[in-house]
Amino acid sequence: MPSSLHELELFAREALVKGLGRERIRNVLLDAGWSADQVRSALSGYAEVEFPVPVPRPRPQLSSREAFLYALLFSSLYLSAYHLGSLLFELINHAFPDPAVRAAIWNRGDGMRWSIAYLIIAFPLFTFVSIFVGREVALNPVKRLSPVRRWLTYLTLFIASGSLIGDLTTLVFNVLGGELTIRIALKVIVVGVIAGAVFGYYLSDLRREEKA
Repeated sequence: MPSSLHELELFAREALVKGLGRERIRNVLLDAGWSADQVRSALSGYAEVEFPVPVPRPRPQLSSREAFLYALLFSSLYLSAYHLGSLLFELINHAFPDPAVRAAIWNRGDGMRWSIAYLIIAFPLFTFVSIFVGREVALNPVKRLSPVRRWLTYLTLFIASGSLIGDLTTLVFNVLGGELTIRIALKVIVVGVIAGAVFGYYLSDLRREEKA
């Protein structure tokens, strides 16, 4: 932990020991230049209970088991999202073929089978791990602050937002070139729906976490 944040926590603890109100401590720290997030983090480290000295709250600890579960959860999510999009792309290509593209048509069936195979394995795995992790978080809410969970959630938001930006860029590019076909429009919609659903879900999850 950086020394400045350590000093902030020590200050918050000493101020609470002296019986100063949390609102007063918060205002003093904000006036001193600390950010609202830093002040909230320092004060939230101590429970709001009646006791002669500040009572520390339990803090999340990084464990190899937790890292494994979240890595499995998000990797199965990425595989499910990618292969769902790939399968839908192949169905769109089949329904609206591009007459200018004749190469590699013979292996299109293999691509669809691979996507279906991945979805049969990855999506149930994602669902199972998601339910399992959700139950653990419900029993021990402090696990919601897991560093692995937060890092992978923000990474997922970054990937989803990048996909949405690329998707919109593709749409604008084809519109400007007068080349927007039904096939391209449907692919843009597929990427937008999948990436948008992932982005919206995990963004709302972060907001629920902040409220909690």
